[in-house]
Amino acid sequence: MTSTTFNMNLVSLQFETTSNFKENLNKLISLIDTTSSGAFILAPELCLTGYSYDRLEDAIQITQKSLPILLNLSSNKIISLTLTTKQNNQYFNTLHIFHKNKIIHTQSKHKLFTLGDEDRYFTSGDIDNIKIIDIDGIKVASLICFELRFTNLWQKLQGADIILVPAMWGKLRKKHFEILTQALAISNQCFVIASDSANDNMARSSAIISPFGKVTKNNKKEIISKKINLKDII
Repeated sequence: MTSTTFNMNLVSLQFETTSNFKENLNKLISLIDTTSSGAFILAPELCLTGYSYDRLEDAIQITQKSLPILLNLSSNKIISLTLTTKQNNQYFNTLHIFHKNKIIHTQSKHKLFTLGDEDRYFTSGDIDNIKIIDIDGIKVASLICFELRFTNLWQKLQGADIILVPAMWGKLRKKHFEILTQALAISNQCFVIASDSANDNMARSSAIISPFGKVTKNNKKEIISKKINLKDII
């Protein structure tokens, strides 16, 4: 860890994704607006659209509409979320990180969830993009939902200060999500921001988890935040 900015406010958003994409975007904007300057924010996986396989072109349109808005909102915050993207007639589930009015990292989901037919509609991203990036001296990495289950990917991220886990993780496997995110923080000795959807069939369990495994969560809140000190990383 090389950062000289040790104190940060980590924020996990936990809200419902509806069939109205514009309303979802407005909801995201309102939640981001309530966070403090300097916040590091993670939203649930595909929070603007969900897995709307029958509306992928509509999803692309809302992605395009959201990009300039999120760029503007990132002037004094770090904002991260996955969006539906399209390249060469192929669709991807792509994490974007916005900071200082720029997109500083993109990473398309590599491990697709076959039980949810994700592999039928989305193309797998490049595994080499699952890596540690530097944000103002803070080492940040990401695993998107199902990728959390693959501990070989955890090893690629050793040395990260913060690992992001955006998810639409089902209620039936709620305990798995809680155990794996906590284990990831302890194993990699880092902070984990886990953000899961608040839809009725989802696990919620969004949390900020310390390198010691201490979990800050509240299944009833749309914003879970925790002021942390990066010196806690061993």
